[in-house]
Amino acid sequence: MSTNDGKHTWGKNDPLIRKLLTLEEILWTNPHYSRNNQPMKRSSITKEDIKEADDRLRRFAPYIEKVFPETRVAGGLIESELTSIPKMKDLLEKIYHVSIDGRLLLKRDDQLPISGSIKARGGIYEVLKHAESLAIRHGLLKTEDNYAILNSEKFKTFFSKYSIAVGSTGNLGLSIGIMSAQIGFSVKVHMSHDAKQWKKDLLREKGAEVVEYKTDYSLAVEEGRKEAEKDPTCYFIDDENSKDLFLGYATSALRLKKQLEDSNVAIDANHPLFVYLPCGVGGGPGGVAFGLKTLYQEHVHCFFAEPTHSPCMLLGLSTGLHDKISVQDIGLDNKTDADGLAVGRPSGFVGKLIEPFISGCYTARDTTLYQLLSTLIQTEGIYLEPSALAGMFGPIQLLTNGSSYLKTNDLMNKIEKGTHIVWATGGSMVPEEIMKEYDKKGRALLEKK
Repeated sequence: MSTNDGKHTWGKNDPLIRKLLTLEEILWTNPHYSRNNQPMKRSSITKEDIKEADDRLRRFAPYIEKVFPETRVAGGLIESELTSIPKMKDLLEKIYHVSIDGRLLLKRDDQLPISGSIKARGGIYEVLKHAESLAIRHGLLKTEDNYAILNSEKFKTFFSKYSIAVGSTGNLGLSIGIMSAQIGFSVKVHMSHDAKQWKKDLLREKGAEVVEYKTDYSLAVEEGRKEAEKDPTCYFIDDENSKDLFLGYATSALRLKKQLEDSNVAIDANHPLFVYLPCGVGGGPGGVAFGLKTLYQEHVHCFFAEPTHSPCMLLGLSTGLHDKISVQDIGLDNKTDADGLAVGRPSGFVGKLIEPFISGCYTARDTTLYQLLSTLIQTEGIYLEPSALAGMFGPIQLLTNGSSYLKTNDLMNKIEKGTHIVWATGGSMVPEEIMKEYDKKGRALLEKK
């Protein structure tokens, strides 16, 4: 998809665009994927940046533990379990007629403390970094202090002079809204039309102001950014372009590495790791994938998962246009029940950064997400929101349609010794009655299958 002068172009006659327009479930493998570590050496983000972010989160751990008691078991760190799902694996193999060689594990970010989704990693980190920066700049805090002192009227009064704003489809807004209100900031969340009502209600209950839009995610972000620019005391958290959000997500790789080691799971030349990440604008999955690549390099293979109606990152990467193209540009409507993934235009910052490292992208229909949701409940008793099931379709797509990728990367004879990790991005905060409706819909679809 390029012209002779190197400029990228696209058209509806392009084979990939035509497939996307049919709403087929497809796997796209990245022709720019690099097996060597050279792109990492040229990257604007480094392993040291990730370590610095992890150190900052550890400084805040005494404060987090104090104000959010549910984090005490992890000493104030915001982390989730890595769980084996053998019954789900068995049923997936029967339903889709494939053999999922190796282990199938679920990364339970749906149970992350505070806001119950992967967004707790990036959103909370950026709020805390901003709070630390303000407090240090005004001589109220030193990095060697015990950060539990932040839980005081003195600091709440100080932070109340400042505000935070963000645009969100839901989960990022929850993480930023809850953390900002707790530490003392005034916080405003600009939410797109596809954000669930219960998420808006919860944010208001936690003390955040919610501004609702009848348009999609990109405009909510744009309007939030414009409004924040008018107020010098307002800090805008930019999901499309934030290095700090990205680093918050990337720290998860350090934690996952320890979990794999503690479980005696080897990741090396003969034991590859495959990770499947639901993708909206790209910050969360991009940060996780980048963090993992810094640790495991060519031994980890990361795939982004998107709804068939909202494949923005697949479109941005495959055309090379990144944020210069949206799904609406090619005629898709960006309407999906996977609200966290209902994004029409990808992050250019993330797309360009992750381009040499991401193995590919694939799409899943909403009906598939509901079927997988109910299947996981039936087999493992685990409840996820629809968008979080996008990752579960990854092993099926790779094993059904990814033979050329496996051959090219010398994985055909190694995959049986590999490990598949599905990243469960959210679900624990979904109200029970709504989760029952999700399950009911999924069971009905399974009966028709």
